[in-house]
Amino acid sequence: MELRAVLIDDEAQSREILRNYLEKYCPEVAVKGEAADVTQGVAVIREQQPDLVFLDVEMPFGNAFDLLEQLPDRAFETIFVTAYQQYAMEALNSHAAYYLMKPISIDALVAAVEYVREIKGKEDRLHDRVLKGVQRVEGKITLPQQDGFEVLDVSDIHYCKADDNYTEIHLEKRRIVVSKTLKYFEEALQEYPFVRVHKSYIVNVGEVVRYRRGKGGSVVLASGKEILVAPSRKKQLLSYFE
Repeated sequence: MELRAVLIDDEAQSREILRNYLEKYCPEVAVKGEAADVTQGVAVIREQQPDLVFLDVEMPFGNAFDLLEQLPDRAFETIFVTAYQQYAMEALNSHAAYYLMKPISIDALVAAVEYVREIKGKEDRLHDRVLKGVQRVEGKITLPQQDGFEVLDVSDIHYCKADDNYTEIHLEKRRIVVSKTLKYFEEALQEYPFVRVHKSYIVNVGEVVRYRRGKGGSVVLASGKEILVAPSRKKQLLSYFE
């Protein structure tokens, strides 16, 4: 598994040493960019979208923590490389994967890279599982997203609406669009009190506050949303209230 990396350190010699160590002892790491200060570092990270950033703490015009604050939604792992032991706790609080002291120990470097490789491998395997299908765990449902996945409590879903090959998942104050058919969610939610009331809708029975009579009738949800019930779906819906 290749790890795309960026090196950020104001000392060119330090970057060269680290680059040479990685090339010799960590061949799975591909260095895609380098920077000497915070501004350059933010730019190269946004451009290269790395898996791993080796980050010096002390740099001109700011430090490592200033850089990380500018990237709040970062998806990369961080390995701090510094000569200052006193930054260890702050580095951990910034969710660093590892903390290396200068001069760099080759054994420590290899261990740090292996640690990140294991993390990224687990993330990739989990992401692949999510993309293959919705996962159900103890009343929760996992929905694939472009940048990963989102975990929801099934009870938070008010209703699902078909939109061609997509499904809109409607919550109390927002909706999530997922590239799965409504049939897919009908099967995924079959263990829970959800019922397909129409070719285009699945509703959470727990959200139903009123049923209106008619050929098929309609249901009114706690949110005020009213959804038509197909005649062929009425019996299944009403069975929940017998």
